[in-house]
Amino acid sequence: MATILVYIANAAGHIYPIVPGLKDLQSRGHDVHLRVPAKHLETVRAAGINAEATATAIDEVELNDFKAKSGQKRLQQGLEDLLKRGELEMPDFKKAVADVQPDAAIIDALNYGALTSASAMGLPHAFFMPTLLPLQGKGIPAYGLGLPPMAGPIGRARDALTWKMSERIYGKAMLPGLNRLRGLNGLDPYDSPFEMFNDPDISLFASAEPLEYPRSDQPESVRIVGPQLWDPPAEVPAWLDEPGDPWVLVTCSTEYQGDEALALTAAEALKDEPYRVLVTTADAFGGVAPASHDNVRYEAFVPHSVVLERAAGVICHGGMGIVQKSLYESVPMVVVPFGRDQPEVARRVTEAGAGTSLPFKKLVPMVLRDRFREAMAMKEQTRAASEKFRASANTEAFTAAVESILPAGVPVPGSQQMAAVMV
Repeated sequence: MATILVYIANAAGHIYPIVPGLKDLQSRGHDVHLRVPAKHLETVRAAGINAEATATAIDEVELNDFKAKSGQKRLQQGLEDLLKRGELEMPDFKKAVADVQPDAAIIDALNYGALTSASAMGLPHAFFMPTLLPLQGKGIPAYGLGLPPMAGPIGRARDALTWKMSERIYGKAMLPGLNRLRGLNGLDPYDSPFEMFNDPDISLFASAEPLEYPRSDQPESVRIVGPQLWDPPAEVPAWLDEPGDPWVLVTCSTEYQGDEALALTAAEALKDEPYRVLVTTADAFGGVAPASHDNVRYEAFVPHSVVLERAAGVICHGGMGIVQKSLYESVPMVVVPFGRDQPEVARRVTEAGAGTSLPFKKLVPMVLRDRFREAMAMKEQTRAASEKFRASANTEAFTAAVESILPAGVPVPGSQQMAAVMV
């Protein structure tokens, strides 16, 4: 069996989606070694995964994108901060490789230093991205701009122009720092930020239709492996099952982005509606949840999966984790994107018929309440979208893709090499 190093020096929204696939790899006999920030060690070890901590200095580089005033500046600041982490990742990743001696690696999409180091070392590796595929294709709107699909000659012309815009926006934000990391590793510079998806042996995107648009020209090295949904096991709070009005879940980002306004506006918008409102604040409000009031309950953390099983609706920032879990449970959403990939995720939700969206600059109680009522009227569309999405929620494609990059001679269950080993 193979020894596989997994490097996810990132937030819970990137760590949790890798857990189902790693558990499946382990069940097939592979020796998995996970590297995550120290604050997540206990969680992944409790899931039965062999894990050690990444260097503390990496996590100490804060993401300050929430301080920027515009969407483009938020994007640029966030990527600059992640690329600063990249320089610290390089020696940490190389040490992990020396310690583990892996046959292959799986590396999170935002760990640019580790990805660059793996390429320079010639180590077979998979790029893992728990979000949408940001790659140009026939009939695919430019990534990050939140545009709807548009058919015909006008649509093709629009897409050709806007993909150039998207490439320029991301290139300005990413290429200086990314090419510096590549230079430090003796690699040639990229001309386009989108080249990074073709550099690894395989690129895995944990998503599925209808959040993904259908593609006819997807590269062989790029795989959409379906949603990988996981939460740490947790007891259901007794208050969640007390009789009363239906629950509505409101979420702030688990990777802090200054979205306190979403929590407060949602509480105001729904205070006179026939619902009980649960607001999970994570690190918002300085990590201290506000006092509960009226029909609104604030909690720093409650596993979203147990709430969604009981929820009538969701108001969220558009993180891929909460969106995928809500769609899986067929819960209509209002998505209020603040930055990062969230405007694109919001567009996919509305195109799928799974809810509505609202730009954060228009976030006021009356408008949010109207959008929520619209979303709640979309239960049948949401149910149809959920059925299609659920069909892809398994680890089979993920595991097969990872095993496809293992070096020749490394036994894989079901292969001829494995049969020879068994004999």
